[in-house]
Amino acid sequence: MSFNLSDLTAREWVMVAATVAGPIFAVQAQKWVERIRERRGRKLWVFQQLMATRATRTAVDHVQALNMIDLVFYGSHPFGMHWRTRAEQTVLDAWKEYHDHLTQHRGVDDAALVVWISRGDELFVNLLFAIAKDVHYRFDRVQLKSSAYSPVAHGEQEFELNTIRKMLVKLLSGDQSLKMEVASLPVDPDALKAQIALSTALAAALAGQGALTVAIKPNESKAT
Repeated sequence: MSFNLSDLTAREWVMVAATVAGPIFAVQAQKWVERIRERRGRKLWVFQQLMATRATRTAVDHVQALNMIDLVFYGSHPFGMHWRTRAEQTVLDAWKEYHDHLTQHRGVDDAALVVWISRGDELFVNLLFAIAKDVHYRFDRVQLKSSAYSPVAHGEQEFELNTIRKMLVKLLSGDQSLKMEVASLPVDPDALKAQIALSTALAAALAGQGALTVAIKPNESKAT
């Protein structure tokens, strides 16, 4: 009995195609799932770093997480085309606004600095809120702003270290001198007594109240 492909019905062709393509689709689907998990893992890392360091925004981990936002939330490339979700775009917009604020001049007086810090807090909370929505975490703005904990000792330590660094830079650059106050110097008691006695005798002799004994040592050198 001979077999001819033309004898296959449409249903049978579909079954054959599914049998052949099934493993291929399964592998591609697994890769697709892994890419989604990897992207979500990177987003969660950024969010976790920013949340953990939101009370110390000059920390290295905090700055590193901020600099990863443009890459992590850039989007995907299905079939060679760039595609970005609305949530990712919201994160990038919030980061762009916050980054622009960070690079602005802070002002020279205390009032301008207070305004700059307050505006930065607001923009940073907006950024955290946008990232939380993208990674499906439920946080409100008040919670993101006020729930951070930073011990007073850590703040004092950071302030002291910054002060030391600034003073050291000024000292090494010559903009500031190092003040020194000598309280006492090590002195040999016997040498001090001899020095006082010599000074007293010399002063009395010069005032005519005493005499100095001068010994002249004869020259022992002989002519050859």
